[in-house]
Amino acid sequence: MAAELESIPNCKLQVTDWADGDSFLIETPEGDSFTIRLYGVDCVELHVGDATDARRLRSQRRYFGITGFGDDTEKSIELAKSFGQMAKEETVRLLAKPFTVHTSFADGRGDGKYKRIYAFIELSNGEDLGSALVAKGLARAFGVSRSTYRGQSQGEMRESLADLELQAAKRGLGIWAKTDWEKLPGERREDREEEEALALAVDGGGKLPEGAKVNINTAARDELMLLPGIGEVMAIRIIEGRPFKRVEDLTKVSGIGEGTLKKLRDSVVVE
Repeated sequence: MAAELESIPNCKLQVTDWADGDSFLIETPEGDSFTIRLYGVDCVELHVGDATDARRLRSQRRYFGITGFGDDTEKSIELAKSFGQMAKEETVRLLAKPFTVHTSFADGRGDGKYKRIYAFIELSNGEDLGSALVAKGLARAFGVSRSTYRGQSQGEMRESLADLELQAAKRGLGIWAKTDWEKLPGERREDREEEEALALAVDGGGKLPEGAKVNINTAARDELMLLPGIGEVMAIRIIEGRPFKRVEDLTKVSGIGEGTLKKLRDSVVVE
């Protein structure tokens, strides 16, 4: 069961160069600073510093159906990043007034290089920041979810965000205005097939140092993705299923059966 959320009112945004729409620095009234990662939403990558970031940006472009924009990969990337910048600017605008952070201080690291905590942000007008970004077409309903400060269950949260995404897509808001609807199904299929192929490649060649173990209760998303057969979606499900009392509890995660557990057993620990 997820830890209970703690509410911290009257927080302020600390504007930084490295922030984006769904990950940013805040300061509490007591002067404590935290880097927040929003639950359940994913803005387009704005800062691409390595191959992992580049693959994620490509996946986002496929999700929104814009990889063929301008018949040029570079133009498609520029377009995607421009919407990443819009999402960042919208977050800065919406957080101009003091807001409330709802968090259980769960580790929200993605690539393992930065300390972040997952949180919901309640705006000064009572609106949820993640929901607002999805509704404006500046984020997709994707990522780690949980029960909310509004009393929604984890499943209800996912469905609510998915509905907002559908409405934004129908209205052609934000990045959805550039979607090639004819090509979108093929792009998403290509992305799924590539993720499966990458998982198989990791299973065969392995990326973990020999003898290394991954703690499934604390590992970042990208660290989990080094495991045999674990792609981004499955890594997110593992994070949502924490904490685990034993390795065998991984079979409670949707999509992980005894076969996958057998492949993982020598590479994971619970601490």
